[in-house]
Amino acid sequence: MGRQWFSTCCILLLLALVSCNSSFATAAATGSKPLHLKYKDPKQPVGARIKDLVKRMTLEEKIGQMVQIDLTVASSDVMKNYYLGSVLSGGGSVPSPKASAAAWVNTVNGLQKGALSTRLGIPMIYGIDAVHGHNNVYNATIFPHNVGLGVTRDPQLIKKIGAATAKEVRATGIPYAFAPCIAVCRDPRWGRCYESYSEDHTIVQKMTEIIPGLQGDLPANSRKGVPFVDNGGTKVAACAKHYMGDGGTTKGINENNTVISMNGLMSIHMPAYLNSISKGVATIMVSYSSWNGKKMHANRELVTGFLKDKLKFRGFVISDWQGIDRITSPPHANYSSSITAGVGAGIDMIMVAYNYTELINDMIYQVKNRIIPVSRIDDAVKRILRVKFVMGLFEKPLADLSMVNELGKQEHRDLAREAVRKSLVLLKNGKSADKPLLPLPKRAAKILVAGSHADNLGNQCGGWTITWQGQTGNDLTSGTTILKAVKSAVAPSTQVVYSEQPDASFVKSSKFSYAIVVVGEPPYAETQGDSLNLTIPAAGLSTINNVCGSIKCVVVLISGRPLVIEPYLAKIDALVAAWLPGTEGQGVTDVLFGDYGFTGKLARNWFRSVSQLPMNVGDAHYDPLFPFGFGLTTEPIKS
Repeated sequence: MGRQWFSTCCILLLLALVSCNSSFATAAATGSKPLHLKYKDPKQPVGARIKDLVKRMTLEEKIGQMVQIDLTVASSDVMKNYYLGSVLSGGGSVPSPKASAAAWVNTVNGLQKGALSTRLGIPMIYGIDAVHGHNNVYNATIFPHNVGLGVTRDPQLIKKIGAATAKEVRATGIPYAFAPCIAVCRDPRWGRCYESYSEDHTIVQKMTEIIPGLQGDLPANSRKGVPFVDNGGTKVAACAKHYMGDGGTTKGINENNTVISMNGLMSIHMPAYLNSISKGVATIMVSYSSWNGKKMHANRELVTGFLKDKLKFRGFVISDWQGIDRITSPPHANYSSSITAGVGAGIDMIMVAYNYTELINDMIYQVKNRIIPVSRIDDAVKRILRVKFVMGLFEKPLADLSMVNELGKQEHRDLAREAVRKSLVLLKNGKSADKPLLPLPKRAAKILVAGSHADNLGNQCGGWTITWQGQTGNDLTSGTTILKAVKSAVAPSTQVVYSEQPDASFVKSSKFSYAIVVVGEPPYAETQGDSLNLTIPAAGLSTINNVCGSIKCVVVLISGRPLVIEPYLAKIDALVAAWLPGTEGQGVTDVLFGDYGFTGKLARNWFRSVSQLPMNVGDAHYDPLFPFGFGLTTEPIKS
């Protein structure tokens, strides 16, 4: 009897264990929560959930949370086998060309199911560069780049743009955007200057209002430095970048050295981070650049000492794309020591992109050999889990299709159109003040539209659009070119003639009432955009000379920064800085034809020649062609 009783007890115990493990695995795969696990219980305080989960994790599980890989090397099995904490889409990294919102959702969910099927069922967080709208995704609304938005000086508009962007990102099943860029670009030779709102940190500080747009409004009485993301399903975790001094490098060379005193660093490049942290920003990305020769990715004094310890930032710090590799020159030259330096500096999540097994194996070796302390790993994991808990990822790890219609929604396109209108700066209006050319009459016998950027959506949007570098042409996404917008704006009786590069004889002989010339820079991103001459491409200059030397013309300049324009200014009747306006070209014609007035004021000075650079307000040699804050205004024409 005793032996039979003992056998029965063993069988019952075995069945209970099998049932427990089975229900746990099911819960992990579905995202449901067995409440006997404290970390799975949303009623528990976040701190208690973090503590409970971390104590259950193996070293391999902890290190996996710190790793972010690119979509191109990700799979459900990779997520499961390496316990990975995050996946990203780098520029142009998509499920398929012109993928739908539903295709994105299915791709993200497939990877998430791999993460949820692990022993502890920790959800991964998927991130993407959504820096002027959801710019990697076909049919998304593409807003003006930051260089134009800074001109508006309108924090509430920027907050609305953040909210619209968050909805479009969520429409594709993604909960994390690598935005905003809060660089203070001090030299337009920098290839990322269009990602900066202004040369003036006070404008950049105002524009951090995009963070509550992306994440939601911080609740009253929130603790300083603690991340906040509204978990209602329409908001995303934001990322203030690139910490710090990225906009101050010598000659504007990307990823280079910012030579400045501590006081200068703190007074120019730090202030917007204070605003971002006070608004509950979830993550901060470290800059490729150096400060006085010290790589920011290895700068423990500023990442841990200042950002984490002094400012009490409690979100997670993420590297830039292969940022650990780039601690050395050439990159990856001494990867093991770079890992030691980067993790030791205080980087919590490593955007390794591709070679994740090398990173994981090296980190495990370093922890086991006490090169990297376990306490540093635990700090990183706690920060990553804090963001995941706060944003509700454990409760709703899988996306659905309920928001797919938010992508490219007309309401968002209307908002982008408004942003375009407010971002334009009128630099010249008529060859004499008493004879303005703008606003243009909608009724005219025949008008000319010319230039490389007039009928080119890719040029209009710039870099970071569908692909990393952007691309020229009209096949990249949906939107309205400036030419199309002109045709829609003018009276039906007005004949619109388009010629990309007309010769002077054609222009003179065709009896045009006036011309709209749209020229500028080709798309570029990062280092590929660094320029020491900042000139309009030759084809654009030729078009200006041929057209504006023959008839009245307005030049609309599409560029990510001020360009050399003074030698050609006398020929031009009216000049508009349109920056990189995005997909809604009607915003340009709304103002050209007087439905709305010009209101934009330069958020950075417009130099005369590159020999003056760097040149900013307050410099002894400050002598711009158009000063910071300049912008002519017009009144709308009343119908």
